[in-house]
Amino acid sequence: MDLKSKRILIVDDEEDLCEILQYNLSNEGYKTDIAHSAEEAIKRPLNDYDLFMIDVMMGPMSGFKFADKLRREMGNNVPIIFLTAKDTENDVLTGFSLGADDYITKPFSVNQLTARVKAVLKRSAQVKNKSHAIVKFGDIELDTTRKRLIINDEKVELTKKEYEIIKLLLENQSKVFSREDILLRVWGGDVIVTDRTVDVNITRLRTKLGKFGQNLKNKTGFGYFFEL
Repeated sequence: MDLKSKRILIVDDEEDLCEILQYNLSNEGYKTDIAHSAEEAIKRPLNDYDLFMIDVMMGPMSGFKFADKLRREMGNNVPIIFLTAKDTENDVLTGFSLGADDYITKPFSVNQLTARVKAVLKRSAQVKNKSHAIVKFGDIELDTTRKRLIINDEKVELTKKEYEIIKLLLENQSKVFSREDILLRVWGGDVIVTDRTVDVNITRLRTKLGKFGQNLKNKTGFGYFFEL
């Protein structure tokens, strides 16, 4: 496993602990970023990370609420390790019910932490490798390994955001996504980006899709969807 290509977002309101985690994980070869609250984390490009390390006891939004938002509202399936001083059975079960991949109680040793991070990333990589790399929709193919779109056996050049938008729409055909949904899922809640940015990317996508551009539809007042 290539550690240098793995990105980890640490979400914890204890600044000293964040610095310790970042220092040790960086020494192991990981690229790490820090957010001192869930609210700050939401503004990050969350789809760009390979692992979230989330403290449970934060406010105003707790780690559990943040994880629930990631999974249920944003459709983000990046692995999660919860960090907490609470280790009661109910808390552990709550964490796993929200889609946690591991649960580490404070205090913990650096060796224990790095070993469990590596284990979670390894499991995640194995799951990805087992999934189909190419998803077909008639004459349209989505290569999720090389991050590209192929139409009638010809590669279509897309920007990263264009690819993520069409992937979202193709994998959820006929489901309508509002501009706000697309912003959250593709841009990770970046406050600088506006609804207009979504429209511009959709317009470019329609052009690049050629004859399938008409299948990328807009339901007035609701949002965008793709329907073959």
